[in-house]
Amino acid sequence: MTAPDAPIRVLLADDQSLVRMGLRMVLENDEGIHVVGEAGDGDAAVELCRELGPDVALLDVQMPRASGLEATQRILAENASTRVIILTTFDLDEYVYQALRAGASGFLLKDTAPAELLAAVHAVAGGEAVIAPRVTKRLLERFGPRLPDQPAAPDPGSPHPRLAHLTDRELDVLHLVAQGLSNAEIASELHLSLTTVKSHVSAILAKIHARDRVHAVIAAYETGLVS
Repeated sequence: MTAPDAPIRVLLADDQSLVRMGLRMVLENDEGIHVVGEAGDGDAAVELCRELGPDVALLDVQMPRASGLEATQRILAENASTRVIILTTFDLDEYVYQALRAGASGFLLKDTAPAELLAAVHAVAGGEAVIAPRVTKRLLERFGPRLPDQPAAPDPGSPHPRLAHLTDRELDVLHLVAQGLSNAEIASELHLSLTTVKSHVSAILAKIHARDRVHAVIAAYETGLVS
């Protein structure tokens, strides 16, 4: 765990050295970020994460020896405190959805503006997700029906077991989160204060064991709360 004033320790993994160089230049312009290592393939990324324990790992989706998806699974299995951001060329990429389900905290396009990249690293290091809810919704709508291991839909009127501990109000909030609404929009929709909505979202994440907002949205789709 990084001390409050310590820089965020970041690992870069991409098979193109020029891409890694560009990312490093952007990241090291921020005094609050320190690049601790670089890897040119998935296996090397896993090994370096094991050795260095970075706060955030930026992984390319497609790398030799092990894909970003496989590397994500292996990294998080060994060190749950490391947060993973997937880098991709396309915003609707099947590998990205699978990586999110494997535990990644979001994805960025490789042509993301430098300021957005820096903001994303800080957000993820702080426990947030880096995918806009509406982008997540598009991913789920496009690829969700193809998933082979989705559970059967629950009986009408009966919540899925994973959602059984949520209150009615928390179910309302999760439903709106999954539809892509921000906390402010949810507050307006349900006539609640922003602080109350934030409290509900935090409770939802804890109760359904979701790492962040992205995984709460995935859970909403997979449990049939949103279709």
